[in-house]
Amino acid sequence: MTTRAHRRSGSRLALSALLGSLLSTTAYAQVATTPDAAAPETTETTAPDSAITVTGTRIRRPDLQSNSPLTMVGSEEIRNQGATAVESVLNRLPQFTADANDNVSNGSDGTANINLRNLGSNRVLTLINGQRMLPSQAVDINFVPSALIERIDVVTGGASAVYGSDALSGVVNFILRDHLDGFRLDAQTGFTQHNNNNRDVRSIIANQKYNVPPTSVVDGGKQDINAAFGKNFAGGRGNITVYGGYRHADPVLQSSRDVSACALQAADARGTRLNCGGSSNTPFGSFTPLGGPNQGVSLTNSRDGTKTWVPYDSTYAYNYAPTNYFQRSDERYTAGAFAKFKFAPEAELYGSFMYMNDHTFSQAAPSALFLGTPFTLPCNQPLMSASQLAALCGTAAGTAATQDTLIGYRLGGNGTLPRRDDLRHKDYRYTAGLRGDIGHGFSYDATFVRSLVRYDETYMNNVDNAKAQRALDVVLVNGTPTCRSVVNGTDPDCKPINVFQANGLTGDQASYLYSPSKTGARNTQTIYNVSVNGDLGTFGIRSPWAENGAAVAFGFEHRKETLRFTADDIAEQGGATDSDGTISVVEGFGELEVPLLQNLPFAHALTLNGGARYSSYTNKQNSTGLGSKYNAFTYKGELTWAPIRDVRLRASYNHAIRAPNIGELFASRSIGNVAAQDPCSGATPTATAAVCALTGVTAAQYGRIIACPSDVCSAQGGGNLALKPEQGDTWTLGMVITPRIVRNLSLSVDYYNIKVKNYISTVDPSLTISQCVATSDPYYCSLFKRDPRSGAIFGTDGYVISTTLNTGYLKTSGIDVTADYTLGIGSLGKLSFNMVGTWLAEQVSEPLPGLGNYDCKGQFGYTCGQPSPEWRHVLRTTWQLPESASVSLAWRYYGGTTLSSLSSNSFLSGTPSVVNAKIPAYNYFDLTVGFSVTDRFQFRAGVNNLLDKDPPAIAAGILSAFGNGNTYPGIYDPLGRTIFFGTTINF
Repeated sequence: MTTRAHRRSGSRLALSALLGSLLSTTAYAQVATTPDAAAPETTETTAPDSAITVTGTRIRRPDLQSNSPLTMVGSEEIRNQGATAVESVLNRLPQFTADANDNVSNGSDGTANINLRNLGSNRVLTLINGQRMLPSQAVDINFVPSALIERIDVVTGGASAVYGSDALSGVVNFILRDHLDGFRLDAQTGFTQHNNNNRDVRSIIANQKYNVPPTSVVDGGKQDINAAFGKNFAGGRGNITVYGGYRHADPVLQSSRDVSACALQAADARGTRLNCGGSSNTPFGSFTPLGGPNQGVSLTNSRDGTKTWVPYDSTYAYNYAPTNYFQRSDERYTAGAFAKFKFAPEAELYGSFMYMNDHTFSQAAPSALFLGTPFTLPCNQPLMSASQLAALCGTAAGTAATQDTLIGYRLGGNGTLPRRDDLRHKDYRYTAGLRGDIGHGFSYDATFVRSLVRYDETYMNNVDNAKAQRALDVVLVNGTPTCRSVVNGTDPDCKPINVFQANGLTGDQASYLYSPSKTGARNTQTIYNVSVNGDLGTFGIRSPWAENGAAVAFGFEHRKETLRFTADDIAEQGGATDSDGTISVVEGFGELEVPLLQNLPFAHALTLNGGARYSSYTNKQNSTGLGSKYNAFTYKGELTWAPIRDVRLRASYNHAIRAPNIGELFASRSIGNVAAQDPCSGATPTATAAVCALTGVTAAQYGRIIACPSDVCSAQGGGNLALKPEQGDTWTLGMVITPRIVRNLSLSVDYYNIKVKNYISTVDPSLTISQCVATSDPYYCSLFKRDPRSGAIFGTDGYVISTTLNTGYLKTSGIDVTADYTLGIGSLGKLSFNMVGTWLAEQVSEPLPGLGNYDCKGQFGYTCGQPSPEWRHVLRTTWQLPESASVSLAWRYYGGTTLSSLSSNSFLSGTPSVVNAKIPAYNYFDLTVGFSVTDRFQFRAGVNNLLDKDPPAIAAGILSAFGNGNTYPGIYDPLGRTIFFGTTINF
């Protein structure tokens, strides 16, 4: 498979060279209050009805403006960035924190998500043309074809009264080009180029005799091509638009970059410097007997290849980083169609079909017999030496007795393959509807939405522990070591494995151990929605001091989501289990907008808007018959006041909910990996014997517990049927200034305050560990489930409990600033300046009600996770030349952050670090140039991360969610400068 991938890479580099001669133009737009003036494109016709709908409300009227903070990203900005992945466009905005993306490999499910206000991807509602995208537990931004996006609307704060559950942090609405009259082709190719010149990290790698990355690399090719064709017919009453697209991304190995070529870890307890750490699952072989004379002692095979056990130390650690992906390979196909036909003003039939087939691989280091799974060894194992048997079994050596031991043996040598996770998604989305004018300023819209997400995963080249146990249970048959399972006929294919000397495992032995595991999921969503929209002014219902009448929208919705997850026998050995569930909700909603004052002194406009929604939920798991029911009521109130035409003030309050999804309710309990450290491990634990005893450590185990390999411990996750909906309250207060005295200037400043109560989550394992050590709180200490034989908290029998529950609260507040100004410079064209910035006032979490909270503002790592800088901004400056050419420079700024474990807050205090105490402020510069050959041919070229700035190098143990390659690849550019070329053709 690697060979084929390299061949495909070569052909795509040729395509890159061909398209490399193309430059592009793109009309600039990042954020605005109205759609941008774009470069000449394929004609997009609009309905004759001049009423518009703004994301965040169902009211439709010609002069409608947003009452809530609304950020709009135009298609020109997407092209300026050379973006082939939509989530990367949004992650640049300061309102977003990176979530699942293509630079996360080990543990990825292959999806891409967005995280608004750092409240979690499950608390932002994603829409396509105002309708829900996919089932809430299976949202994947890869589904959106970036070249078809007309704009992206981002609304801050709760919107459940308008759209229903999930809109706690806000709404992201992808507006697609669904009405073309002509042909449109967009093609782009790009690659990354990086100069590896981080002297500190290169010195660390070289000193530990690991392979140092080359000084310059060119890789990470990406290609994206999309075509769309639309045709009006029947005198413009009908339209059909079809589209298709293909995207490809080449994989990038961590071995190719300084920052990721080895697993960085703190070299001492204070973290004064870094070194290349690694895993205790090594090709030398690690052993921790669970009984006998060396119970709890970490041993390893001697380096000289003899069958001799010596004490294990960190110099034997295995560098697992090089074969991991820093960018996953990916192949995506999209296709679809939009159609509509107006029979009469009273009846327009419309519908759509969208399809995505995405195939991606994640890759990690070769598999192993991993520490954490106890294996039973006979005390007369013929592949072991006499000294090893004595160290394992003591006086029972040479007998038929058995001894359990933890084994960490990394498969290596010829025939050994890296672990690969084959991830496939097939998504389908259908819509159909009927809408029309019913007279007296009223209209209706009846919509059906159906989506299906098919997810199939095959985990390859992984050790089957059941096979490994059979391959370790060996007897002599005519002087030949033979699996007992061969002798008794239970497994005639079994091959004995020699894990008792360094690099003793052969390729044939490794091949026997492999068993692929398969899991799959089927998610569906079905929506029926009927709404009515009207102008009550036609009935004379209006304020005596206003020209426009009141407007109303009301309706009914029924939504049903289902999940069926299955796992084969091999996957079940790893902890996966079958799961299913159904969520059904019936809702009624209404919204009223009343212009109170218009065109009066100090009241150019004063408008009041209110809305409410009632929801009734029924949850059921067919496999068990278990279920639950609850009701929810959400509402909003908004007020806008324009004392003069140039200034508009706006304020809003939203009470929103997020109902638990199927996985949170019904997921079976299983064990998984988490980034953490066990303070009770090692010969000199950092936690006292008294504290460790509270977590289940016996006196005999204290000082003899094996550390979590590679700072990866285990946690038990799973669903909880008793969950209730989260509740969110959002306050916003803002001002929009468009002074007529300064043409082409707009400025908006908005304050937001969002609080989510009873949020559905888990108690983070690292928080559980730190709180137990710091406070000896019996609640946290009781969440430890230690392996009774080893005392460890990794493997199948040792873990930290981290199942879902309604916890405390999340709270965030801050100020968004958006400015846009265009300046004419005579014969030289014009300059456009656009800035979006966010000042973060607080990012507070209360893990459990009444037990204290912590603020992650300006911090990163451990419990706080990805950096939350106090200030972020993006400033784009575009020079539009008179001859249809443009040069655009974007400045991305991320404020500095400090390591959360250095905080005085007891929830955050923990492992110190000097070298990673702070991530400094980061500045990135992106340059795009373009021009139009004719009105129908535009070309673009650009360089992102123009100065090739390295990401911060961070110890792997500090990273939590979405950390990879010793950094945060969704926040900081991980691969260096990105160069792209593209063209757009319209007929």
